[in-house]
Amino acid sequence: METLAQIFVDWGYWGLFLSAAVAGSILPFSSEAVLVVLLGMGAHPLWCLAAASAGNTLGGMTCYWLGKLGRMEWIAKIGIGPRRLARARKFVAGRGAMMGFFGFLPVIGEAIAVMLGLLRANPWLTAGSMLAGKALRYAVILLSYEGIVSLF
Repeated sequence: METLAQIFVDWGYWGLFLSAAVAGSILPFSSEAVLVVLLGMGAHPLWCLAAASAGNTLGGMTCYWLGKLGRMEWIAKIGIGPRRLARARKFVAGRGAMMGFFGFLPVIGEAIAVMLGLLRANPWLTAGSMLAGKALRYAVILLSYEGIVSLF
């Protein structure tokens, strides 16, 4: 894992984009480490924010598309009845795709993206809300890093 992180760092912004895409998918990886190393090496914070946010959103949308490949019958097999499923579909048909905003959350974020795909949420609204949440998360990490560095 350490060698992979070093490769991503060596690739600069593209490496950050790819590491964030991997981290946003169902594969475990820490793009935050790549982000912090690049910032420490003098990379431009806004380019890092853009690369990490876009990559992580791409990774999150792979979870969405995996869910979209699923079948609604699978939901019934895990004990969710037709009434609850109808309510979930109605919610997603409204503003439910905005739940993609919470795609930045560890572990549950991937599950949210898969469920949005399974429930056939609007992919553009899902991607937009997911991008907003992930950008906010990386902005907080970036600002926290900048604040910690300024103390020294």
